[in-house]
Amino acid sequence: MNIEDQRFINNALVDVYDNIMRIEEKSIRKSQFNDITVKELHLIHAIGLGSNKSISEVARLLNLSKGTLTINLNILERKGYLNRIQNKQDRRITNLKLTRKGKLLYRAHDAFHKKLVESFLSGFDEDEVHLIKKAMINLQNFVNEAAKY
Repeated sequence: MNIEDQRFINNALVDVYDNIMRIEEKSIRKSQFNDITVKELHLIHAIGLGSNKSISEVARLLNLSKGTLTINLNILERKGYLNRIQNKQDRRITNLKLTRKGKLLYRAHDAFHKKLVESFLSGFDEDEVHLIKKAMINLQNFVNEAAKY
């Protein structure tokens, strides 16, 4: 790959990331969910719909300490976006479940991401989508590895 291609891809990634964050922030401010931050929105997304993930699972997924996550969970619980549920099989484990309000926010955020992906893949055939998936896996692996440190 030549330096111009690298520079273009780098600039495009930075620009897309910055703009997605701005769009999400602006959308939140104009919505019924204006009491939430982008960081909290992504936490809700990590919890997901109906999965009953444990606090440990979400902390691992977001690469956060349980203490840091707990502070954020307290805020989201107070705002009415999630509930903590004691695991019936192992009472030491606390599971997380989105409330109706949390599910509504999740679905709105998910719809935005679906439009984003549809726009990104528009005009590509199956082979090209396969190459994009391969590139995204490479990028995910790099970012996930770098996030460990």
